[in-house]
Amino acid sequence: MDIICYLLVIALINIQACETFSQCLRGCSCVEDRHGRSLICMEERAFGAIPQDLPHELTKIRIEKSQFTEIPRGVFSKTLTLENLWLNFNEITLINSKGLEGLRNLTELRLQGNKLRSVPWTAFEDTPALKILDLKHNQLDVLPEHALRFLPGLTYLDLSFNRLTVISKEVFQNWPLYQKLQNMEEREATTSGPNVVLALHDNAWLCDCRLKGFVEFIRSLSPPIILMNSYLTCSGPEFRAGKFFHEIELQACMKPEVSTQSANISLPQGANVTLQCIAKARPDPSVWWTYGLKIIRGFHESQERVDDDTIRSLLVIPSVHAADHGVYTCIAVNFIGNSSVSIFLEVRSAGSSQSSLLPAVPRAGDENVYIDIRIAKQTIRGISIEWFAALERPTETWFTIHFGRADADKKEIIYIGPGINSYSISDLMPATKYEICVTLKNHAPRPEQCIIFVTGSDITEMEQREKLIHIVVIVLAMVLAVPVGMYACTTDTRLACLDGIMESWKNRRRDRGSAGGMERERQGTFDSLQAASDEGLVNKGSSEDRKVRRRPRRLLQRCERWPLCQGFAPG
Repeated sequence: MDIICYLLVIALINIQACETFSQCLRGCSCVEDRHGRSLICMEERAFGAIPQDLPHELTKIRIEKSQFTEIPRGVFSKTLTLENLWLNFNEITLINSKGLEGLRNLTELRLQGNKLRSVPWTAFEDTPALKILDLKHNQLDVLPEHALRFLPGLTYLDLSFNRLTVISKEVFQNWPLYQKLQNMEEREATTSGPNVVLALHDNAWLCDCRLKGFVEFIRSLSPPIILMNSYLTCSGPEFRAGKFFHEIELQACMKPEVSTQSANISLPQGANVTLQCIAKARPDPSVWWTYGLKIIRGFHESQERVDDDTIRSLLVIPSVHAADHGVYTCIAVNFIGNSSVSIFLEVRSAGSSQSSLLPAVPRAGDENVYIDIRIAKQTIRGISIEWFAALERPTETWFTIHFGRADADKKEIIYIGPGINSYSISDLMPATKYEICVTLKNHAPRPEQCIIFVTGSDITEMEQREKLIHIVVIVLAMVLAVPVGMYACTTDTRLACLDGIMESWKNRRRDRGSAGGMERERQGTFDSLQAASDEGLVNKGSSEDRKVRRRPRRLLQRCERWPLCQGFAPG
């Protein structure tokens, strides 16, 4: 009988061993010892994902060197007795916020050597017993303020060999364990307990004002909280690279303050100049130069450090010429704010001794420069203008466009570079009188350099509105060079004048009905109206009359035949 009982026991043990072996995953080994049952999978690339059919009642899982990239939701929810989870040296990039669901007995989690760039720290609400968290050799670059809030029992945290640059001291001030140690009675009761180890070394610490609170926290640490490596090292900025935390003094952050030693510079053409600005800020700002005229040239820009908080920016302009004349602005920006300073560079022509502190005075020769301006194209809501100027140096001459309502004291100013002789304006308002002038740069507009035009009162009546603008524009285009009195007659009228102008134009068209069919065919478009006006009033076929815009007296004689102009004299 005893022999039979003995054989039955042996058989039951063998059956249980076979069941245990049959529950182990392929390529893994299952071990049972006094600590419980363990699943160990060390075969390289054994799994493409964490197995869904994990044996139950495991106390330890160790899966390493596999190719899975994610800890999905509830993957360990059936292994309720799990205490140790090692997933080192895999390809994990993502942890689901419920990936640790059901692991209330978990005390150790090791994720060394993965590719984590962030961690869902709220996932640790499901692991209240966690004491060891190993995240070294990942790619973490951010540690949010609430990161440690759900890890009250943690005694070992390893964040070494990551990419952390700046973290706030609030990360640790919000840690329940640290808050508990601030109470002296709790500290005395805890000093006899285990130490709390932090591993924060070998990160890319950026030692500027943003790290000030964290550096102060590190310096204040004392047992039972200890650092695995207390020699934390700065990786940047460059002038602090390689220094230890205990060797640096960081100040509070501040927005940039930009200044310059000389805000006005006057140089003769062909000279070399270096513009300088000083930017003081914490942390270091980004500094760049802008030019009001938006010229893109290969100027050399460099920066040099004056002290820990100050940068000098240098803009080298070799062999200045007229196109370099203008305002240069040095701008400094950091995450707190920005600041700028402007430098006015005056380029004097040969033989000029003009002071840079005085406003630019137009040259005598420029007063006689004739600018022929006309409206070249019209759309429902805008116009395009063209101009011609007889210049000595057209490749170096800048123009200024003055545009706005005719009755406005201050108009918008647009700078136009050499070689450009057209400009477009859009979004015009209906029933509005506008003025647009083209001058040489730094010159005030003269009446003969301006056009005044009126937009129609009803934008839904397309043809009517076009004719209103066209008729006024055509008249104005022919009196650009007339004296002030005549100019007022044709341009400074109110909207009521339009009816008289249109009626006069119709009468002239009827009188010239015998001139040919071409004019009758072309009415209704801007191009045809412009051509008809030139043919009828300027006589384009005559080489003598092509100069009529430069001879105000002759044009005035022609215009005096119009009823609207009678009674006006040249100003």
